[in-house]
Amino acid sequence: MIKPFAEACEQNKQPILAVLQSQFADCQTILEIGSGTGQHAIFFAAQMPHLYWQPSDVAGNLPGIRLWLDEADSDNLAEPLLLDMLQPDWPRQTFDGVFSANTVHIMGWPAVEALFAGVGRVLRPGGRFCLYGPFKYQGVHTSESNARFDTWLRQRDSASGVRDMQDLQQLAEAAGLSLVEDIEMPVNNRTLVWKKQ
Repeated sequence: MIKPFAEACEQNKQPILAVLQSQFADCQTILEIGSGTGQHAIFFAAQMPHLYWQPSDVAGNLPGIRLWLDEADSDNLAEPLLLDMLQPDWPRQTFDGVFSANTVHIMGWPAVEALFAGVGRVLRPGGRFCLYGPFKYQGVHTSESNARFDTWLRQRDSASGVRDMQDLQQLAEAAGLSLVEDIEMPVNNRTLVWKKQ
């Protein structure tokens, strides 16, 4: 098997790192939801050795993540977990922080709902959930490129699409999460940060 590679991960890892170094400064355990290729997991674990990083994804992505983890040979990276939003098998332990990048716009809405509910269960009180990606605000895209991306997503899969921040905020509140920061990122992306009450 060829090790998977996503150019977007290479391009956004440094700006995301700057946010996570601040948000996860007092954390020890992090659950990454939707680790994809595994590139973010090995990079962030190497750059933040005080963290114990738990990658996770659907079954089809786990072999590729393992290839990255095997090459990294890191002491603070866990074996990737099988985590499907629409299945009940979430981790039983709690985490100091949760991170997810470029996931909610490729999931169907029931999976997005399940993601927030699950984060509400596994995040310890005071812990932070950092969600990176493109978002709409009150139905309006933040750029023309995001609007085109949204159209492309919906043509590919009608259940997907750029999510509205207000809709995500409702799910977060229902899960016991309060928005603490909305951070502008390069290429018309944002990092939304919620704190568990």
